[in-house]
Amino acid sequence: MSSVLEHLSMGMGVAFSAINLLIAAVGAFIGTIVGVLPGLGPINAVAMLVPIAFAMQLPPESALILLAAVYVGAEYGGRISSILINVPGEAAALMTTLDGYPLARKGMASVALSLSAWSSFIGSTLAIIGVLFLAPALAKWAVAFGPAEYFVLMVFAFCALTSLLGDQPVKGIIAALTGLAISTVGVDANSGVYRYTFDITNLSDGIDFVVVVIGLFAVSEMLQMLEKLLKGQSISVPKSQRKLFNFAELKLTWWTSVRSGVMGFVIGVLPGAGASVASAVAYSTEKKYVEGRDTKAQFGEGDLRGLAAPEAANNAAATGSFIPMLTLGVPGSGTTAVMMGALTLYNISPGPALFDYQPQIVWGLIASLFIANLMLLAMNIPLVRVFAAMLNIPSWLLVPGILAISFIGVWALNGTTFDLYLVVIIGIIGYFFRKLDVPLAPLVLGVVLGNLMEQNLRRALSISNGELGILFQSNITIVLWILAVAVLTVPPLLRRWIGGRKAPAN
Repeated sequence: MSSVLEHLSMGMGVAFSAINLLIAAVGAFIGTIVGVLPGLGPINAVAMLVPIAFAMQLPPESALILLAAVYVGAEYGGRISSILINVPGEAAALMTTLDGYPLARKGMASVALSLSAWSSFIGSTLAIIGVLFLAPALAKWAVAFGPAEYFVLMVFAFCALTSLLGDQPVKGIIAALTGLAISTVGVDANSGVYRYTFDITNLSDGIDFVVVVIGLFAVSEMLQMLEKLLKGQSISVPKSQRKLFNFAELKLTWWTSVRSGVMGFVIGVLPGAGASVASAVAYSTEKKYVEGRDTKAQFGEGDLRGLAAPEAANNAAATGSFIPMLTLGVPGSGTTAVMMGALTLYNISPGPALFDYQPQIVWGLIASLFIANLMLLAMNIPLVRVFAAMLNIPSWLLVPGILAISFIGVWALNGTTFDLYLVVIIGIIGYFFRKLDVPLAPLVLGVVLGNLMEQNLRRALSISNGELGILFQSNITIVLWILAVAVLTVPPLLRRWIGGRKAPAN
């Protein structure tokens, strides 16, 4: 304990220098803006800032503070467009749309923005505390996750997905299978065989996740808006009566934020899992937990707990992803992989030795994460009124403006017109899915998890020479299989039991 506090005080000394405070503030602001803009995402922002930081001859600890602040800021910022216009600013904010946008439609946009900022702060704070005290232990635990464990974790995530299927599970399953099919397009990483590319060279690298998200949400949402405008219907979102959440709403979402923050942190520690997986698992788990105890829960229709869960989880996961990078030299996410590349420019190799030989970098980063978190809270709460003013933009300007920003984000991926055609096609498919009441969340999750599932399953089978027993060998896999079965079976049994108890009473 004393050694941790001693190291933290050293880190505070680094983080509280005037230049590093300024760098953290600038990074947090840039990250928030990046999070708002659909298509950019933290990984692109961090990648663009790496050469700038190096060219400015920033010290390694200052460069890492800048990149980390941008990363965390993007996780904060992604919620803004999700809530206001139903378009995820970045991948991890996908689940925020499920309850965030319905809340905005109810005239609670400012409340949703302020409460989501608070939940993000709670999740990040819990994760920072976890990084402080649990980094070495969690790093060893993360190493225990091999391909088999990762595959079963994805199976558990898909089982948790059943809570997102609503009253029409068949449509939800079709959406999930569509997402899995999209994830198989491109070159097979194991054999090098082209799959489902139809001799189109641009599909050899697969369909980018950003293209899918922008097509399904931005383009299809705009098509729906245009349809309503042509029919003479209003697409305006009612103005918020209140600017901030109240104590009752804080009390309602407090334990949701804590539970989801802890869950997001644990998932974030796993290399490669990422904030998108964390927010999906946290949302679906919280939905099942709350609906089993509160019959008045309205997940998917504007429940504040459905807003708090993914925001706390994705911010906690983003912070947790620093643990494998710092302690093992293994990137916890795509963004931390870019940061590792930045450290190599300074001839620094992340790993266990980093704590001993250059502690100022590690503990300066941890301290700056806490400072950036406070800055982001102080930045996002007062600016709620400014963000909500986006709703005052006239529809004739809003629709083409969102499409223009979205298309710029898509173009920035590869610089090809093919991606623009593809995003339009996916947008049209998403529009018809919306008309048929097919949920989009399972489709996107299928895209996110499909590739991870396939790769880890094949690696596990390669290790065992094709023996399926490897999927049931370790204690971790057994626990995850039990949890997956429980997620599928316990809620229906509880509902049947509760219904059976109520029947005699009536």
